[in-house]
Amino acid sequence: MSEPVYIFFAAASRGVAPLLSAELRDLGCDDVERTGAGAAFAGTLETGYRVCLWSRMASRVLLQLGRVDASTAEAMYEGVRGLPWVEHMAPTGTLAVSFNGTSAQIRNSHFGALRVKDAVVDYFRDGYGSRPSVNLQRPDLRIDVHLHKSGAVVSIDLSGGGLHRRGYRLDRTEAPLRENLAAAIVARAGWKEIAARGGSLVDPMCGSGTLLIEAAWMAMDRAPALGRKDLGLLAWRGHRSAVWTQLEEEARQRQERGSQQLPSIRGFDIDLHAVRATTANLERAGLSGRVHVERRSLADGGAPGGHVGLLVTNPPYGHRLSEEGGVRALHAELATTVRTHYGGWRAAVLTTIPEWARSLGLECLPETFTNGPLECRLLLGDVPATDQATGIREAQARTGGARPVNRGSEAAPHKELTPAGAPASTAGGSSGAEMFVNRLRKNLRTIGKWARRADVSCYRLYDADMPEYAVAVDVYKGREQTWAHVQEYRAPASVDPARAATRLQEALKAIPQVLEIPTDRLHFKVREKQRGTSQYQRRTAGGGAFHEVEEGRCTFLVNFNDYLDTGLFLDHRITRGLIGELAAGKRFLNLFAYTGTATVYAALGGARSTTTVDMSQTYTEWAIGNFERNQMSGSTNLVEQADCLQWLEQPRRERYDVIFLDPPTFSNSKRMESDSFDVQRDHAWLIRKTARLLADGGVLLFSTNFRQFKLDEGGLTGLQVEDISRKTLPRDFERNPRMHRCFRIERG
Repeated sequence: MSEPVYIFFAAASRGVAPLLSAELRDLGCDDVERTGAGAAFAGTLETGYRVCLWSRMASRVLLQLGRVDASTAEAMYEGVRGLPWVEHMAPTGTLAVSFNGTSAQIRNSHFGALRVKDAVVDYFRDGYGSRPSVNLQRPDLRIDVHLHKSGAVVSIDLSGGGLHRRGYRLDRTEAPLRENLAAAIVARAGWKEIAARGGSLVDPMCGSGTLLIEAAWMAMDRAPALGRKDLGLLAWRGHRSAVWTQLEEEARQRQERGSQQLPSIRGFDIDLHAVRATTANLERAGLSGRVHVERRSLADGGAPGGHVGLLVTNPPYGHRLSEEGGVRALHAELATTVRTHYGGWRAAVLTTIPEWARSLGLECLPETFTNGPLECRLLLGDVPATDQATGIREAQARTGGARPVNRGSEAAPHKELTPAGAPASTAGGSSGAEMFVNRLRKNLRTIGKWARRADVSCYRLYDADMPEYAVAVDVYKGREQTWAHVQEYRAPASVDPARAATRLQEALKAIPQVLEIPTDRLHFKVREKQRGTSQYQRRTAGGGAFHEVEEGRCTFLVNFNDYLDTGLFLDHRITRGLIGELAAGKRFLNLFAYTGTATVYAALGGARSTTTVDMSQTYTEWAIGNFERNQMSGSTNLVEQADCLQWLEQPRRERYDVIFLDPPTFSNSKRMESDSFDVQRDHAWLIRKTARLLADGGVLLFSTNFRQFKLDEGGLTGLQVEDISRKTLPRDFERNPRMHRCFRIERG
């Protein structure tokens, strides 16, 4: 009896889809059809399993269950409810729903996901007397629904948390490269063929080592998902364990054979934290002793060693360097190093600056790749051989290769970080650094004492108290861990960049010591004027961990890496408490809601109902996560993903007793139908528009963090306005009161 053939879809980021299609054909998939977001293919269940195990390019693998009518929300509900869900999960299991697409009838993805979840739950409750529950982190079954026009494709996710999460990268640098993008880059550069003929690989700016590890696994024929326990197929009720076990055994045998021929792979980075992160990631990837990594500056030559091969790197660029001048200097240094030391090699550089291609002597490939929110191009080509490069390689061959630089030796460009808890004077800092340490300790005694007495677990410890050390230091305490979130304020042009960089390094060394936390719990960002909605966009390639913190009786999710802000505005602490008091028994509206923390206060304060509106899918989903952490019912706490300005323009019958209005300072998002929004220019219009939704006796709280904000009292005639900025300014923000403005508004 022949095996049934299924339809699958392998998802991939922009630019990777062509490579994914070729990979799928190599893995034995039939009818491969490429799309912008991945590729569809046909095959047996074993074929789908093989893709989950071996695909280096795919981020997810979906098994299609069927297509349902989605001309209306009710039709979609009935279609989903009619699928045989008992074949895929137990009645008391857990599920999560991912919903993509909108239509005239289903206007936001959150509503669509809720209807799909309701359909599955009702299927089990009516047919089996039990109902599954929602688990967004580790569900038994992930359901994926793609809505297009009047139809919806319903699939299950065999990959679980994402195939790009290989499991080796727990230690991250500032802007990590996603694993499947790294694999795509080394594959596009021809590494598999270079490795087969014994060529070497070097990454002179290796960061957390992702390119090194993906290249090593590719060269040694190591299946990227081998040994993973979090794949969705393993918890799926239709899982065929015998098929999976056989595929894993085959993969182990291939790895054992391939690992005997691993070529020279070397990584360098000037950043000691990056070297440590790479070393730890190599160990988790099973590559300790197989891949060489050392601390070495780019100007030190990169020390290629080994046979002529591939130089591949993802250098820091404008989003990862604090100064434009630093980008230009790095560019020049990389070009010099490539020409001097890597003649005859192939070079591949992933960058956001395609103009680098000319000076590097490389071709800018037409494909555009996405690394988180950044659009990147791959510069690829063969470096012309030079007499100087040949002479350097011959000298290295005579001396047995490049001399490793020992950490802490005189040749190392920087000293090691002082261990946490050591006296500040041992860090080798200046007198200014000691003054900074003393100020931190003083604040920890005063503000830290206040925070403990007030039962405040997340607070601002330092806010550029010393102008020379222009950083903000926020402390976040979870139930078992403490983190420091550090933001550097952009230095004015009059400040010497080298001096500012030195002071920043002194501050970053001192903060973990004073707080007595490991350095990997310090998270650093540069704070500067944002354009459009860039403050709300993902800063890294993703995958940053979410952590739980508590504020009063509320529990919130925070993310220290992926976005400029963490998901919790600390200066709104008192304002949120006021909302909780005002909302008891009332109807609450939260506009420009961000991650919905104010809504959580309103709901736990006893609000009769809440409505939360934000334009970002990321933040509406984050808000839902906060709601679930606080056991908030979905029936009385509605979430809408919508442009708030357009939402206000639509006719509305609803009236609200309490409204919280906290718009961005400026936005020109492409998703906004209006040209732009400026809080100083447009706040009077926005407040008047919002106040129309107030019920009799209702209260509108308007907040902004625009430091030069001036209330347009003349534009608010007919409204009673009280400035409550001082009343709602938390103790830990009193040093900088202009960043917090808040007004209580009622209809006259």
